[in-house]
Amino acid sequence: MSVGLLLSGAAAAALLTSALPAQGPSSGFEDPPPDKIVIKVATVNGSGCPQGTTAVAVSEDNTAFTVTYSAYLAQAGGNSDPTAFRKNCQLNLLVHVPQGFTYAIASADYRGFAALQPGASGTQRASYYFQGSPNTAYRNHPYNGPYDDNWQATDTTDWAQLVWAPCGVQRNFNINTELRVNTGSSAPGKVSFMTMDSTDGDISTVYHLAWKECPES
Repeated sequence: MSVGLLLSGAAAAALLTSALPAQGPSSGFEDPPPDKIVIKVATVNGSGCPQGTTAVAVSEDNTAFTVTYSAYLAQAGGNSDPTAFRKNCQLNLLVHVPQGFTYAIASADYRGFAALQPGASGTQRASYYFQGSPNTAYRNHPYNGPYDDNWQATDTTDWAQLVWAPCGVQRNFNINTELRVNTGSSAPGKVSFMTMDSTDGDISTVYHLAWKECPES
């Protein structure tokens, strides 16, 4: 499926007001460029993000973007569908970067809710890569039952290990997220689940951007 969504300026700022916590300056990070970054969703595919349930917005200061999900749930046990234990979503993002700058994903904050029976487990996983690049970064966050609460996970990359977008060339950025639930030794018939959404139907996953100037050609 193909989805096009473009948000900037006041609309993006309004969406991000409640999604982004106050952030102090990050040591070693360049200031974001004065021009605006614009992100367009080229494609969105996966069982965790049916058509029309995912949105992307960019913060007003260009230091973060937010992905919002409203139908991202994995579950196992009881009468659950046998394929429901794993849900994933791959976003292919077309990123317009102001001339003379490049960017990398410095950190990502994920939030959701999990109800895991004693003996059950859940995992949130994400990978990141640029189109045509052999470098793929993977991060895993496990949770063990009994668990019945909100969850939050953060992926952070050291400055020296950041993977930067190529300068002067358009390369789409891919984010592949996954939720997985395993019943383990939990009681037969008991359902465990893990979501990347909230009771009001939306939760924001925030990706923080690092910036630097491209070398002069």
